Amino acid sequence: MAKNYHVTRRETGYAVVGAGNQRASSVHRTQGEAIAAGRPLAQKAGGELRIHGADNKIRESWSYGSDPFPPKG
Repeated sequence: MAKNYHVTRRETGYAVVGAGNQRASSVHRTQGEAIAAGRPLAQKAGGELRIHGADNKIRESWSYGSDPFPPKG
């Protein structure tokens, strides 16, 4: 089963958190560093990397798994 990873804002920077995990996989100074660290985790898991904005809403999502319902054409 694919696992999703989230890049979220923390007091000390940005964290990469696996879905369902209580602890962060890693914490970084910048959002760019967190995205760079989270991308290979999501790729290996075949899931998604979801980037959260300052308001904690998902602003961007990248999918790395196989799509069970690809678009036609």
